[in-house]
Amino acid sequence: MKLDGFGLLVKDIATMIRFYRDVLGFEIKESENAVNVYLIKDGTLFMLYERKNFESMTSRKYEYINGLNGHFEIALYVDTFEEVDKRFAEAVGKGATPVFEPTTEPWGQRTCYIADPEGNLIEIGSFNKPFKK
Repeated sequence: MKLDGFGLLVKDIATMIRFYRDVLGFEIKESENAVNVYLIKDGTLFMLYERKNFESMTSRKYEYINGLNGHFEIALYVDTFEEVDKRFAEAVGKGATPVFEPTTEPWGQRTCYIADPEGNLIEIGSFNKPFKK
């Protein structure tokens, strides 16, 4: 098997579309009244599913975490330490919830955390060099 992508089950798809498009710069072409959103971000499939539609599709009910959740994170990489600080400030200025201020860790990574409107953690980090696959 090959990893194809990942998805978020969201309560309010319009709010989440605006956040990922307007705050983080994801290229989302669907409108705010979309049922599901599929996009490619840096070669990775990223999906937003509205919870009620996913439950209808699978004929099941699910439990969801409210508030900040620590079950997973979305990691975004930038090339420089300065860009970590800049992107953190920009995201918070546009409405992201600050979780962990930019800090240079003992292992050499500068990292910070914000949260999207539904509490999903997003890391912005760098090892002060361009990303290599």
